[in-house]
Amino acid sequence: MSATTLTSPLRRALPGPRGLVWTVLRLHRTALWIWTGFVVVTAGLMLWLYGPRAGHTQRLLDTFGYAGVQHDAWAVGIPDFPFSSPYNDLFYTPALLLDVASFTVAVFAGGSLIARELENGTARLAWTQSVTPARWLAAKLAVPALFITVGTGLLVALYRMLWSAHSNLLLAGIGPRALYFSLGPGTVAAPLLGLAVGALAGLVLRRTLPALAVAGIAQSAVIAFRANSWPFQGSYQQPELAVRSRAITSTGAEIPDPDCAYSHACLARHHVVGFTRTYLPSPDYWPRQLLETGVLLAAAAILVAVAFGVLGRTSTS
Repeated sequence: MSATTLTSPLRRALPGPRGLVWTVLRLHRTALWIWTGFVVVTAGLMLWLYGPRAGHTQRLLDTFGYAGVQHDAWAVGIPDFPFSSPYNDLFYTPALLLDVASFTVAVFAGGSLIARELENGTARLAWTQSVTPARWLAAKLAVPALFITVGTGLLVALYRMLWSAHSNLLLAGIGPRALYFSLGPGTVAAPLLGLAVGALAGLVLRRTLPALAVAGIAQSAVIAFRANSWPFQGSYQQPELAVRSRAITSTGAEIPDPDCAYSHACLARHHVVGFTRTYLPSPDYWPRQLLETGVLLAAAAILVAVAFGVLGRTSTS
């Protein structure tokens, strides 16, 4: 009777993160899940605004023109129920969430990502395991930077889609201009700057709470500067975006809005069956966007370079 030898099939290792990348993912998995949840929820909010939530306000625009948009924007929602707010107010909510995300990234980088490991000694332990301080910091910055870029890039793309479809449902004023100038690559660069700000604060202070506080204050200043200073959004210095409103008659012709407000008799007298309203593109959009993005990324690069210099002194002290 011949003996048979049973051999187990070879197991192929699936491709995946290894080494320092795996360590960063494992150590900060809770923060990464929170970030993923934030991106999913914010994307869901924008898709809801793009689809079902826009229907009521769009019908008011189609029926009464800009007067319908104003009526909807001035309506009072259900107290303590934020999703009942007017469409105009809800449209700005993702922009607020993106600012909060930028602030949170800086706080996380200053506290949990860098300072806590320096404070409790795990960073120096890693440096004794054939991991150089420079490689340690590079992995600490590269992994979150990838998640931040992908997440904010997706949200900005969705926000621009929402703007293209339904910016006509916003009240006229400086608000739409400020929002319009925040829907671009500068909004992706801002949290990357926050990551650099937090990392530098953590390396300089090497204590969790002080680094967290300093990073939060510094990024709050960045957010305020973006909102109020040229070449950024400049919401308080710049005029409102130009807008074109037209009424559509039963013959398909476009005429100036007759300002009938809610008078069906007036609409019938002018044979109005619908309305169009469009914010006109601004010729200075891309020059300002590219300049803003360049400034933010350059500032982030400088802070990262300074952080590596501080790390070099820290690791040898």
